[in-house]
Amino acid sequence: MKITIEADQFKADNSLTEFIDKKLSKLDTYFDRIIDVHVVLKLENSGQVRDKIIEIMLNIPGDTLFIKESDKTFENAADKGIDNLKRQLIKKKEKLRMTH
Repeated sequence: MKITIEADQFKADNSLTEFIDKKLSKLDTYFDRIIDVHVVLKLENSGQVRDKIIEIMLNIPGDTLFIKESDKTFENAADKGIDNLKRQLIKKKEKLRMTH
């Protein structure tokens, strides 16, 4: 599985990219045919508080899963988003099992 992490209008530090990389790598245990994952990290300027937004696009054979989460920290947004993807992958896998 190829993971691409892109930071929009800022430089993401290594600890953040490693955190996201490690979390995403675990998705393989739920669905072993993930082709690639593209992550975009953004800062949202809404008044004083700058929300952190994470968008994850995950490609599997025949489908693309997409989530967008925001939180006060990228780590929290990533946790929520990856949990969401985990649920989607488990559903996909069960659907595949039912049809085969």
